[in-house]
Amino acid sequence: MKYLIKDYEYYLTKEKGSSKNTVSSYVRDLKQYQIFLEKYHKISKPKHIEKKHIEGYLKTLHKKLSGKTIARKLTSIKSFHHFLFIENEVHIDVAKDFASPKTEKTLPKVLSVDEVVALLEQVDKQTDLGLRNKALLELIYGSGLRVSELLDINIEDIHLNQSYVIVHGKGDKERMVPLSDMANIALRKYMIHSREHLLKNKQTTHLFLNQNGSRLSRQGFFKILKKLAQDAHITTECSPHTLRHSFATHLLENGMDLRTLQTLLGHEDISTTQIYTHISQKRIKEIYQKAHPRAKEEL
Repeated sequence: MKYLIKDYEYYLTKEKGSSKNTVSSYVRDLKQYQIFLEKYHKISKPKHIEKKHIEGYLKTLHKKLSGKTIARKLTSIKSFHHFLFIENEVHIDVAKDFASPKTEKTLPKVLSVDEVVALLEQVDKQTDLGLRNKALLELIYGSGLRVSELLDINIEDIHLNQSYVIVHGKGDKERMVPLSDMANIALRKYMIHSREHLLKNKQTTHLFLNQNGSRLSRQGFFKILKKLAQDAHITTECSPHTLRHSFATHLLENGMDLRTLQTLLGHEDISTTQIYTHISQKRIKEIYQKAHPRAKEEL
């Protein structure tokens, strides 16, 4: 079975073009599934797996995991069994009739425009690291990038004169994203005055560097953002993805249509983008409740 999981991993990566995170989580789920089948049912070949074995595995998961996690693991299992079926490794897809458990949908946290401005105002623009941080924040908020996309940008991906950046998204898919004027200015200052100092004679094409001249890590950016949010007295949980959510929500609130936003965010399915309409509606309601003199009945 482990060899089939390896084949499945190749299928996800090369044929479906799934992201590294998706592939690693699916493979991890399937290895845990494999251990269960071998330990409790002595099953090492997929042709011996029956629906009752999957049901038994799901029951063990319900004792210790959330519905959201179980739903993801079931998705991994269903996808794997479908792969086995289309590859003629099995004659029946025993997992196809399993329905994913309903999970409670939570709306992403977003910052207000004032909070984003307050965050940016905390940056010390007199230092090399400050110029880098300013460029980081203006770019991720101004273009709505995922943190992995942001930190994977190379020098050749930036086109300042034409005001766009080439982004390498999920599944190695490229898209062209416009740069805001503020991001363009911040990037110019960082690239002209700061990056060369941070590089310290090292050779790398990555745009954003740490103080040692190497590619800035996700953990490094998280720490930068957390410190700036604390200094700005922002109580909303603030992560790189919070800025991406804020970008999308603020654009919708200012009249952008969903299809354009979908393209900017790099979403394959517009249903993923539609969650931002719910955020906007919620925020509008909250603002209305606070602002309108007769929104609430006085008791």
